[in-house]
Amino acid sequence: METENHIRLTSAEISSLWGSYVNNSLSICVLRYFMKIVEDTEIKSVVEFALKTAETSLEDAKKIFKEEGYPLPHGFTNEDVNLNAKRLWSDEFFLRYLNHMAKAGFTAYGMGVGMSSRKDIREYFNKTLNLNLELNAKAKDVILSKGLYVRPPFISPPDKVDFVKKQGFLTGWFGERKPLLGVEIAHLYHNIETNAVGKALIMGFSQVADHQDSRDFFKRGKEVSSKHIEVFNSILKDEDIPAPMTWDTDVTDSQEAPFSDKLMMFHINLLNATGIGNYGLAMSGSTRRDLITHFVRLSAEIGQYTEDGANLMIKHGWLEEPPQSVDREDLTKKRSHNKQD
Repeated sequence: METENHIRLTSAEISSLWGSYVNNSLSICVLRYFMKIVEDTEIKSVVEFALKTAETSLEDAKKIFKEEGYPLPHGFTNEDVNLNAKRLWSDEFFLRYLNHMAKAGFTAYGMGVGMSSRKDIREYFNKTLNLNLELNAKAKDVILSKGLYVRPPFISPPDKVDFVKKQGFLTGWFGERKPLLGVEIAHLYHNIETNAVGKALIMGFSQVADHQDSRDFFKRGKEVSSKHIEVFNSILKDEDIPAPMTWDTDVTDSQEAPFSDKLMMFHINLLNATGIGNYGLAMSGSTRRDLITHFVRLSAEIGQYTEDGANLMIKHGWLEEPPQSVDREDLTKKRSHNKQD
């Protein structure tokens, strides 16, 4: 890919590329383990496509970094995966995980396209976005064919077009509550499903992590996910709307780690960031005050959990610094110190 008159990468472009590189290096480790374990041929074909997608995106990003003379992120390597580890999740979970991660890629790569100026960078993110769209379609087709896909609830169509006539449309805590909007049901349902995927993933991590503080962190994450699922389930049940199931039974009893603690910690913090984004989107689509309050409160809880995870990674030397602006004050101090010498 050629640059346009060698225009420097903007902060948005380099940050998005850096995130794409690190995240795809993580995905390659995870998917190589899945490929070693998966038995179902249909699911294996989806895992294989996902692995090729991650490898292609990583190589394309690597080429841009080299052309720009920008140091390659360290990311995750063969040292972070044990391909000989026993099975930790079922084949069905692999499929649900891929469906979820492909959807998370829509946001990341869509933002990459939207925030990029240079044509070659836009082409990179368009390509990765399209590959994720294809991955999501492949995963969803297999989930449907196997009868594993749980559709969001159906709602009855209205008899006629109408307009809101009462301020009570916005209430939630007191008085008569209006029925949930279709968009509110969709967000509640989606966030139950994403928490269910995260819970099954973190349950596995809590069984195999090497460090005690990592195991404690993952155990706490399981409790957080369970709590959020319970909150969202209770809202749907109050409206006599069925809630999706969780996938705790997709986790085996293995205690052999397929991944390093560093990778697992980073992965959970990555899912936390996605979760906060999902809650923000849900807030923007909600009209009932009680729903907005729930999402604000639960977002703050995830934020605190994420900060604690970052501090734990710093403690162990696992947190790689992303691109950042120059610390002018530090440069001034260094300059003053050098002149004194």
